[in-house]
Amino acid sequence: MNHPTITRFSAIFLASLALVACGGGTDEDLDKRGSPTSVNTLPIAALSQAEIDSLLYMREEEKLAGDVYIRMDALWGRSVPVFSNITASEATHTEAVRQLLQRYSLPDPAAGNAVGVFQNPDLQALHNQLVAEGSVSLIDALKVGVHIEELDMVDINTHLASVDNQDIRRVYESLLQGSRNHLRAYYQTLLKQGGSYTPQYLSQAEFDAIVNSAMERG
Repeated sequence: MNHPTITRFSAIFLASLALVACGGGTDEDLDKRGSPTSVNTLPIAALSQAEIDSLLYMREEEKLAGDVYIRMDALWGRSVPVFSNITASEATHTEAVRQLLQRYSLPDPAAGNAVGVFQNPDLQALHNQLVAEGSVSLIDALKVGVHIEELDMVDINTHLASVDNQDIRRVYESLLQGSRNHLRAYYQTLLKQGGSYTPQYLSQAEFDAIVNSAMERG
């Protein structure tokens, strides 16, 4: 018998992927290995405290990306479509983490919170800072997009070092692929607008290796 939460997980996520395929978002999203259908074939194992903390943090960090991009799209969306496209993609990312919380019966720290509202005070401060920076100009907004995706990759890799559960690892690895694609999209758009960016979290070599390689497909 199918678990109702798992069935709902698959339905919501596959619907999101269908939206992307129809042009509602981007094709830079969770790969097939990270889809609910794939994740649900993996065992539900006991969680360590590090894994619990990781899921709670990643839920709000993925929300932060989407919330900032919503604000940037409202300001600069008439100039470039990248914010709108990646906002749609981030919606599937944050939903994937939310469904992992449900799978493990963990509280959702983002439940009921409006756009731009976070439980984690550090993420709240970061959101406010990035929105302020991105409100200055289109170039600054695109730099904020690169900043978020660069930080997201570093954080996901840090979390992967303390995560053993196969289903969590699979989703995180897929989120990592999505962040690499988003980084490429923001950086390429930034260059076309005459901007530049110096990596803040990755080494220059790591950053260059990502932005100079092709978009990844699931």
